Amino acid sequence: MEKITSAKALRAAILQLEAQQLTQERLLKEQFAMTYEGMKPVNLIKRTFKEIFTSSDLKDGLFGVALGLVAGHLTKKAAVGSSHNPLKQLLGAFLELAVTNVVTKNSDGIGSKVINLIQDYLNKGKVGVEAEE
Repeated sequence: MEKITSAKALRAAILQLEAQQLTQERLLKEQFAMTYEGMKPVNLIKRTFKEIFTSSDLKDGLFGVALGLVAGHLTKKAAVGSSHNPLKQLLGAFLELAVTNVVTKNSDGIGSKVINLIQDYLNKGKVGVEAEE
């Protein structure tokens, strides 16, 4: 900062510093308001869920686990049915666990094949509708 030697220069420096102070005060208040909004529990929860569901690795992992659980459950239902036989129930539980593990570990390939099958099925339905028109 320069040396101030006159009253006029002193007043100009004071005005400049006051303007700078007002600008910094306004910026500080804006930053405080943004921080306050960001720290509200609702906004913290929203941001956390947004981060969770925008993470592609997590989405792929959740998809694989869900696909594995569904496949395992359906396999057990198909194999055991409504049987009350304890041995059949135990074998069904092991079969469910095995299918769940296999499908979860190979969910990328299985998921893409399932998606392709669904798309083929939906496209066949559209072709049939267009042919009738």
